[in-house]
Amino acid sequence: MQITRGKFGGLTALAYEHGVISAVAVDQREWLIKAIAKAHGGDYKTTPIDLTQFKIAVTEVLTKYASGILLDPEYGLPAIPHKNPNAGVLLSYEMSGFDPAVTGRLPRLLPDWSVEKLKQAGADAIKILLYYNPAGKPETNAIKHAFVEQVGAECVQYDAAFFLELVTYDEAAGDPQTIEYARAKPDHVTRSMRECSQPKYAVDVLKVEVPVNLTFVEGTRAFGGAAAYSRSDAMRLFREAADAASKPFIYLSAGVSDEVFVETLELAAEAGTNFSGVLCGRAGWQAGVPAFVSGGPAAFTAWLADQGVREIIARNAILATGATPWWTVYGTRDSIEVVS
Repeated sequence: MQITRGKFGGLTALAYEHGVISAVAVDQREWLIKAIAKAHGGDYKTTPIDLTQFKIAVTEVLTKYASGILLDPEYGLPAIPHKNPNAGVLLSYEMSGFDPAVTGRLPRLLPDWSVEKLKQAGADAIKILLYYNPAGKPETNAIKHAFVEQVGAECVQYDAAFFLELVTYDEAAGDPQTIEYARAKPDHVTRSMRECSQPKYAVDVLKVEVPVNLTFVEGTRAFGGAAAYSRSDAMRLFREAADAASKPFIYLSAGVSDEVFVETLELAAEAGTNFSGVLCGRAGWQAGVPAFVSGGPAAFTAWLADQGVREIIARNAILATGATPWWTVYGTRDSIEVVS
C-alpha cells in the first residue's frame, strides 16, 4: 500500500504512536451559538469572543489527553497555540449546517478558504461533513458525490489527509431519535460507508455514526424500553457496517451524553469492530456549557479539568484495548510505503 508523504504525515499527527485516533471535536458553530444563548436565557446573542474562548478552553485542557483536535477556521484558529504540541490539528472546510431553504441538505464549503489555506493555517488534515441519505433522490446524491470527489481531488493536489464525516438522515423515516429511524439507521450507515470508501473520493478516514441507537438496544444501560434490536443484533450490525468500509473509520459521538457514548464504544469493542478510534465532540464537553455561561472561561476550564478529563480518560481506556490502528485495513504499518 502506498500513501503520499503529506497524507501519511497528517494521519500520523492525528493518531497516537500505536495508530489509534482519540481526537476531540470542537468545530461546532451553529449548535454552540444556540447552546450558549440558551444557557444565558432571554435574548442573549452569542458573540465570536464567546465561541473562541470556549474553543480555547476545550483545546487547552483536553488535548493533554487526546491525539488531535478538530477546529473550525472561523472561530477556532486562536485555539491552535493552546493545544498540546503532540496533538494534531484537523480543520473543517464546510460551512456550518445546511440551508433549510434548499432541499437535500446540500453541502457548502467556506467560500474564503481552500485546502491550501487550511494547511497554511495549521491543519494536519482536512475535514468536511456530509449529510447523506443513501436511499435519497439520485439527482441529489449525484451532487453530493461530485462534491466529495472535488474536495478529495483538492486534498490530493495539496497532499492533505482527508477526513469525511458522514451524518445519515432519512426524511421518510422521520426524526433520527425515533424507533422508526433506529430500524433504518443500520442500513443507511452501512451503505454510506461502502459508498464513500470508493477510491474515487480519495478519503483517508471516515468519521461515522455508530449503526445503532443504543436507546433501542435491549440489554444496554441506555435502553429506553422500546426495542429495535437485541444486543446480539446490535453487535452483528456493528460488524456488518465495519465490513462495508475499505478505509479506516472512527466514530463520532453524535451529541449523545458521555455515558451513552462510552457504553456504545464498549459494545463496538465487544463486537470485535475494527474501528480506529473516535472524534468525540459534544459528548465530551456539552455538559460544561452552563459552567461557561455562569462563570466564564475560568469556570469552564475548571469543569473540563475535572469532569471533561475523567470522561476522556474513560474513553481512552476503551480505545486502548478495543480500537485498532488506522493502518490495519492496509495490513501493518511496515507494509505501507510512503511516497512523495
